[in-house]
Amino acid sequence: MGEMTRMMMSDGAEISVYHVGPKGGRRGGLVLIQEIFGVTDHIRDLCDEYAADGYEVLAPALFDREHPGFEAGYTGPDFDRAVELARKLHPFDQSLKDAQTCIDALKGKVPVFITGYCYGGSVAWRMAQISPDLAAASSYYGSMVPTIFAEDAPKCATIAHFGRFDAGIPMEGVEKLIERAHPTAQIFVYEANHGFNSDRRKDYHEESADLARERTLALFRACGG
Repeated sequence: MGEMTRMMMSDGAEISVYHVGPKGGRRGGLVLIQEIFGVTDHIRDLCDEYAADGYEVLAPALFDREHPGFEAGYTGPDFDRAVELARKLHPFDQSLKDAQTCIDALKGKVPVFITGYCYGGSVAWRMAQISPDLAAASSYYGSMVPTIFAEDAPKCATIAHFGRFDAGIPMEGVEKLIERAHPTAQIFVYEANHGFNSDRRKDYHEESADLARERTLALFRACGG
């Protein structure tokens, strides 16, 4: 449904961004942030699904500076390269700046929302804390949410989704995040593992994915989308 375009970011770099316009009535703009595996066919499919619900979607290829066109599988050397890009080569702060550039591109078509998955879940949550331009945010299993970015309340209405059996995001940290009771945030725990939203992964859990999507759309609509 969409196409890969090029956008100039705040540091002057031109990176690829998957763009898809809304189908039917327009509900708002949405920035969708990738997993560590790039703007894969799964991420593009998610963008297309949100566009079918009425959102204009931008999904920046965050690692284009370090590895242009990067799209990886979930195992083997692909996985190792994805981890290297996310944890060693690509600055997390640059991902935040790129997300804000995409938000800025959609601001004239308010409201603007953000969602993200895995690495992108951490970006989405952090943007909800620091960007004044978001109507709502939905964060999927971002490992930095309960460990690094738990202290501050989001500026906008935000939901975060975690899998109870996610070995990479221990429930102890999620429970502490829940105990903080941020007035702008709701934390949901699913009987699932990491990556439960992706039907390309072995840990895909359809019931949890459907419920998380339902909650995300309900939040967006409650906040003007």
